[in-house]
Amino acid sequence: MANILGHSLTISSFGESHGKLIGVVLDGFPSNQIIDLKYIQKQLDRRKPGQSEITSSRKENEDFEIVSGVFENKSTGAPICILIPNTGQNSKDYDALKDIYRPGHADYVYSEKYGHRDHRGGGRSSARITAGWVAAGAIVKQFLENKYNIHIQSVVSRVGDIGVKDIYSLNWDTAEDNLLRCPDSDCAEKMSSFIRDIANEGDSVGGSIATRVLNCPVGLGEPVFDKLNADLAKAVFSLNAVKGLEFGSGFAGTYAKGSENNDIAGTVRNNDGGITGGLVMVKT
Repeated sequence: MANILGHSLTISSFGESHGKLIGVVLDGFPSNQIIDLKYIQKQLDRRKPGQSEITSSRKENEDFEIVSGVFENKSTGAPICILIPNTGQNSKDYDALKDIYRPGHADYVYSEKYGHRDHRGGGRSSARITAGWVAAGAIVKQFLENKYNIHIQSVVSRVGDIGVKDIYSLNWDTAEDNLLRCPDSDCAEKMSSFIRDIANEGDSVGGSIATRVLNCPVGLGEPVFDKLNADLAKAVFSLNAVKGLEFGSGFAGTYAKGSENNDIAGTVRNNDGGITGGLVMVKT
């Protein structure tokens, strides 16, 4: 089972949804970097379930403990190990699912591959384990912001058939003003209402997020197998339920002529999403 992501900087993920704890080891992180524990907690608090009626009902405090790699709030260069206890799981809720394979989940394929599975909340295949990834990402994110002024942000752009128009023209700072983290407050209210209606029917609905990276250095990435967009795609598709990924104009570009879609250096056109030939083209 592959549980390591990355090259020179890697995360090793461990733990199960209803086990004692989950966690992650961040290896290759540079030494002597300030680690803001409050910032890590803030990011974990943003992802935790049970914040409203439109999210998972599971309650988790998302408390964490760093047991190696950090001394006096600075990285030592050693692997950083982060532990996050599971406190809100109710394993008895899953007793009835011991011999039932849930649609849209990895229950069946996991059982077929390994011959044995933890049916409590999906075990290793649960989205619960991504909390460790968030904690590791929070460390890297503050490093990129503090040292290189690189800022990464994601917002909700669509739920079902309710979408935000011209998402990149909006002020994304306002996204934190609502639970959906959508920069269009009116659209966010419609999305929330729609989610409630679907939940009342005993069903669920999908959606999309938009992500932007500011001040990314030109040339980042490699031109063949380690293209930046290829590495990003692998990481994104490691997230549960992700079914599609677009850069820039994405699939819409297949309906356009090359003269209409191809990016030109030195212009504001950005149909490639800032990555051309696997390398960052523009510093945006």
